Amino acid sequence: MMHPSLRLCSAGRARQPLIHFVGKRQWPSTPEAPHAHPAAPPQVRDHFAEFLKKFKTSRNVSSSPAAGAAKSQGSRSDSVQTFSEFWQAPERLWKHDLEEWEVDIVATGGASRY
Repeated sequence: MMHPSLRLCSAGRARQPLIHFVGKRQWPSTPEAPHAHPAAPPQVRDHFAEFLKKFKTSRNVSSSPAAGAAKSQGSRSDSVQTFSEFWQAPERLWKHDLEEWEVDIVATGGASRY
């Protein structure tokens, strides 16, 4: 009985991969400028600059602690406060200990036992 792996190894040739990459792997030194996805709908592409400006403004406001404290001390406004980390949010919004039934749901991949 002959083993196929031994026969392949005994051929004396190095294994040739079936896939070939063109060119050398080079990573850009600077990040690419933000842009809308090429397959995005026209209305998204047209208004991407406005979205980016609002996004940068909201990141600047929520990342400074003084701005966040002043915002929370003032009267409630219609704006939504965002948090970059869960512990910056009020503790009532944190997810605490999981119940046994929640662990079962995650363990079964969401499939119901009933």
